Amino acid sequence: MSNRRSRYPEAIGALGAACALFAVSPSARSQACCAGTGAVTPGRLALHEDALLGLQTKVGDVVGSFNLAGDYVAPPARASELDFEEDLFGAVRFLGRGQVALLVPLVETWRASLGQSAFGGGFGDVNVSARYDFTIAGASLVVPGVAALAGLTLPTGKPPDASDVGPLATGATGIGAAQLNAGLAIENAFGPWLVNATAVLAVRTARTVGSGESAVHERLAPQWTLLSALAYVFPNDWAAAVSASYAGEANATIDGVEAPGTSHGLPTLSLSGVVPLSDAWRLQGALYDNMPIPDVGLNQPADAGFSITLIRSWL
Repeated sequence: MSNRRSRYPEAIGALGAACALFAVSPSARSQACCAGTGAVTPGRLALHEDALLGLQTKVGDVVGSFNLAGDYVAPPARASELDFEEDLFGAVRFLGRGQVALLVPLVETWRASLGQSAFGGGFGDVNVSARYDFTIAGASLVVPGVAALAGLTLPTGKPPDASDVGPLATGATGIGAAQLNAGLAIENAFGPWLVNATAVLAVRTARTVGSGESAVHERLAPQWTLLSALAYVFPNDWAAAVSASYAGEANATIDGVEAPGTSHGLPTLSLSGVVPLSDAWRLQGALYDNMPIPDVGLNQPADAGFSITLIRSWL
């Protein structure tokens, strides 16, 4: 049974970007820039864009899990889960090299277990994020693009312990705690290639779980995420990227005492691409898989799925 823990895309929302400066004409450069960075992270503004609005649909199938020993195991017999998400997001530019973004998710889950099945969902945890680029990727072969990332995820979704999420908790759409994110992104361009490395640290607020005498005070440990990506822009301005990420966190605390066996780790491999439909519209897609590598994943469901994103931008 999955829980709604934050993952890389949700943790930092629409990052925004400094685009790679390719040695081509300005109009081709702007599309190549948009394609290279958009293939890595949906919702990133190109240097020539002032705003964008996007809609992303995600579908995931839980194909197994990582247990407390770090072993990958198949799902139990007669148990299955499908996860769906629709994200509406937008971003606007400020101070030239900065941008701020808002992401509003709808989350749904279908789950079957021991002869029972249920479907539920609702609004997820809303994310507000910002990015500021100190240097621009591609402007120099020596100095890469460096950007600071910040974000706030609000507990607008329902946590798994809410009273009205249903017997299989399919109505759970959030983690029940606010989350403050900070990170650093480094990237550079070499001809048609774009190389990206990103690190994000997320700190969550404490929360009370349960009520009455059974209530406990819970705080999730800080979560860290590392991501590396390599993108390639084709002559027709299409782009493709491969990325690998790892999200991990230590044990949570219950009533101020560390709770053994509550740490988490999740590796993810993604293949993505972007197709510019026009100067204003682009289509993005991605395939992802939580790789079944022993002793790498820990205490997490593992799924595989895809996402499709349509973006409208304004200059």
